[in-house]
Amino acid sequence: MKNRLKVLRAERDWSQQDLADRLGVSRQSVNAIETGKYDPSLPLAFTIAETFAMSIEEIFERG
Repeated sequence: MKNRLKVLRAERDWSQQDLADRLGVSRQSVNAIETGKYDPSLPLAFTIAETFAMSIEEIFERG
């Protein structure tokens, strides 16, 4: 699954650890999602969307 997480995080000048802290996950989880090695659970995807004030579809796309 492709996503815009790295770009959105960079636009806010957040490190992977900053985002991980906001999401309540590990930095390694953020890295794995950004690189497409891990697809987040639906609850985590909703939390990510809420954190960026965007819809899930604006952040993630099948690819």
